[in-house]
Amino acid sequence: MSLEFVLASAIGLLAAGGFWLILRARSFDVILGLTLLSYAVNLFLFAAGRLNPGRTPLLKEGVAPLLANYTDPLPQALVLTAIVISMAMTALLLVMALRARAANGSDHIDGREPRS
Repeated sequence: MSLEFVLASAIGLLAAGGFWLILRARSFDVILGLTLLSYAVNLFLFAAGRLNPGRTPLLKEGVAPLLANYTDPLPQALVLTAIVISMAMTALLLVMALRARAANGSDHIDGREPRS
């Protein structure tokens, strides 16, 4: 199995799980779904810079400065930035969900449990 297939499968599974959790009616499930989607986007951004296993983003002496000998550092920087932003977003959403649960007495999206 190739590395590209494994990475594409991981991105697909994370995105599918994230979408499924976002469609649930509980605030904690929605937060987990958004977190899974952010992981999928991070992997997608990382894969956008071409997968070059064993190659560094830094120039080395004795190696020609060609793109074929190195990996692109920009997607790595974008992923690091996205990780920080997604952690801040998750923390904010958790605080909002806890506050809504304290105010409503339920973590249901509509604020009340559905009656069966």
